[in-house]
Amino acid sequence: MEYQLENKTTSLRKSACNGCHQQPLSTYDWLCDIPDLAEEGGFVEVQFKNTRKGYYLNSERLELHKGDVVAVEANPGHDIGTVTLTGKLVKLQMHKHRYNSHNGEPLKVYRIARPGDMEKYHEAKAREYDTMIQSRQISAELNLDMKIGDVEYQGDGNKAIFYYIADERVDFRQLIRVLADTFHIRVEMKQIGARQEAGRIGGIGPCGRQLCCSAWKMNFVSVNTSAARYQDLALNPQKLTGLCAKLKCCLNYEVDAYVEARKKMPSPEITLETKEQTYHYFKADVFRREVVYSTVPNAPVNVTVISARRAFEVISLNKQGIKPESLAFDDKKEPSGKESSDILTDNSLTRFDEALTSRKRRNGRNGLRDNRQGDSRMASDSMQPARRAQGNRTPAREGTPRVEGERRESARERSGDARFSNLRGTERARGMRRDGSERRPPRRNNQQEERKEE
Repeated sequence: MEYQLENKTTSLRKSACNGCHQQPLSTYDWLCDIPDLAEEGGFVEVQFKNTRKGYYLNSERLELHKGDVVAVEANPGHDIGTVTLTGKLVKLQMHKHRYNSHNGEPLKVYRIARPGDMEKYHEAKAREYDTMIQSRQISAELNLDMKIGDVEYQGDGNKAIFYYIADERVDFRQLIRVLADTFHIRVEMKQIGARQEAGRIGGIGPCGRQLCCSAWKMNFVSVNTSAARYQDLALNPQKLTGLCAKLKCCLNYEVDAYVEARKKMPSPEITLETKEQTYHYFKADVFRREVVYSTVPNAPVNVTVISARRAFEVISLNKQGIKPESLAFDDKKEPSGKESSDILTDNSLTRFDEALTSRKRRNGRNGLRDNRQGDSRMASDSMQPARRAQGNRTPAREGTPRVEGERRESARERSGDARFSNLRGTERARGMRRDGSERRPPRRNNQQEERKEE
């Protein structure tokens, strides 16, 4: 990306990013990368100072791209503008803005701007600020109730458009004569509103984004305070007004959704009666479908929050002549609705740790239980062949050689096998010797037995 400084300003060459366009009301051409949709000899969109745009016929079949500076037909002379849109999207924009051709014939694109055209263009633009200040002084001398907000010279310098703001109709015929004699140009007066003036100047809104009137909005609709009431917004003029000192246009963006949601909520004019006292409508939350009632009209006194379903139930009971004990009596049985949850807590990294630890504990207990059962089963299985061997075994005599089976049995006992070790433990517990004979019972103490019998 290359930068070039010209007259203390920064300009980007064609190698810069083509996605970001700094001009107001710019339209992104999302079909520019499709070569089959390239239309030669069609209409192109040309933008002039600030928000003024025009649609011109490319009769010469010039190869035009977004950002090219061209000389177009004007009445009289020619004007200099920048191409902002080409191809199929131009017809959609013309239909959107209800374009009408000039006297039945569309205006044409003459050529790509030459160095001589650009010199005249810069000379005319340099005179705009001084002309605006002097024209304001002339209108004040003529006692006209109007404000000249901006002046735009044509590319060849033969014509100028004076944008003014006025609350009432103004007779500016004398002003046009004075301006034409003073500046020696053809004068055109164009009235604009406060919102259009803010769009021409530009700025950043309270939301932190570019103003809608300077970014994309062309048609301005009247905004009323009823839009703020439907959305339960505080009627604070400092928060509801924009940079144009009018109500913000964004108040109308979501008002239709609020109106539809209000139809499913109880009417604010209906009061709810209980055995204790009477409740008046205070405000409502259309997203959670909750209604706030107060015992004093238009004041938050003894505030009670109930669901819309409960409010309709109380209204139907009041129509039948029944007064419930309280408003929130039945809301304890049924939840009012889905509560809002935090997405970040649901996606916590440690949300599965508790489940894993409990699962490990459960598996450890089950494994320990299985090991114990396995040991008991192995001990019982090992005891059965041992018992059979003990029944068939006879004590070995001195001087007689051992049988082969006895040698194997003694070798197993020396090996320290767990099964035989368990067997020896069980035999000792049952009072049996290694040779299979039973142990003698312990001697009894006669004195202790006599004391027990006594």
